[in-house]
Amino acid sequence: MLYAIMSEDIPNSLEKRGLARPAHLQRLQALQDAGRLVLAGPHPAIDSNTPADAGFTGSLVVAEFTSLAEAQSWADVDPYVAAGVYAHVSVKPFKQVFPQ
Repeated sequence: MLYAIMSEDIPNSLEKRGLARPAHLQRLQALQDAGRLVLAGPHPAIDSNTPADAGFTGSLVVAEFTSLAEAQSWADVDPYVAAGVYAHVSVKPFKQVFPQ
């Protein structure tokens, strides 16, 4: 089943994000290589794909896991969590309707 992992950043998270980003991307790449990643990316703090110093307000990952518990466990050990980037993370089942 698919799960949406929705994360909200702490204020001024850009420096912490930069330090943890390589390890964060490595985990996402592993999901993609396994054919389990639907989409992933950050929420820019401003209306721009390149927000520069404005940074980001959070992230969204939609991926396949065997259970809600597995998705939660995966989210709990994200490098951004360990680095203190995220103030809050929620994991919910997700039903993809489009694209088919």
